[in-house]
Amino acid sequence: MPELPEVETVRRGVDAAIRGGRISAVEVHHPRSVRRHLPGADDFAATLTGLTVNGSGRRGKFMWLHLDDGRALVCHLGMSGQFLVKDAGAEAHRHLRARLRFADEQELWFVDQRTFGCLEVADLDGAVPKTLGHIAPDVFEPEFDPARCAARLRSRRIEVKKALLDQTWISGVGNIYADEALWRAGIRGRRPGARVSEREAAELLRCVEAVLAEAIEAGGTSFDELYVRVNGESGHFSRDLAVYGKAGRPCRRCGTAIRREVIGDRSAHFCPDCQR
Repeated sequence: MPELPEVETVRRGVDAAIRGGRISAVEVHHPRSVRRHLPGADDFAATLTGLTVNGSGRRGKFMWLHLDDGRALVCHLGMSGQFLVKDAGAEAHRHLRARLRFADEQELWFVDQRTFGCLEVADLDGAVPKTLGHIAPDVFEPEFDPARCAARLRSRRIEVKKALLDQTWISGVGNIYADEALWRAGIRGRRPGARVSEREAAELLRCVEAVLAEAIEAGGTSFDELYVRVNGESGHFSRDLAVYGKAGRPCRRCGTAIRREVIGDRSAHFCPDCQR
């Protein structure tokens, strides 16, 4: 599933391509892709037609486009969702689920092979769509309070890896970047949060921010064609992964073989020597 770096990469690409563009027509090719827009696909298309995109935002794994009527087009990419920017007349993708046509002859395609992603038009609560009120701020937002976040982690018995995946505690972190941050911090994901020291908790959050920032600069992590940037190019952070997907390979810090275990039904990759 695309995590914060992939969503931020897509947001930047979409923003650069269509900011200031007026939506001239909307097509919904699969109703499941607008299932969160409760009035339905026809209303979704009618609502967006004629509006202008005047900016964009993101919280964790969600992104949105600011519309000139004061609302937002909210998107979650799900497992395989993609936004692709195309010129009018381009041959349609076989997994095209929704298409926004713009007055300048550009098009924004929502492509989603597995149809777990979704689009909706939502009202704003300040700068954030109201439908995202249950999602915690991510580490790059002004609202994020690292001291409070660290204290909450240390008050919980849940494993640290599970805590990092809890989007109501800290948003945007998924399996890939949780493993990478835990390796950098020297903490094994199975350790309970209550057994993490104040210093370790602060260092872990610093590592989360660092690995996410580096991944954004690399355009995210692509393992296959299911995640690509808006121009169809892959992200390159897979070259910098230290533990995720590296089971059996030597740790780049100490040479010990990386191991894989399961925590909360999710794969976890770690160095048994570096991470305690």
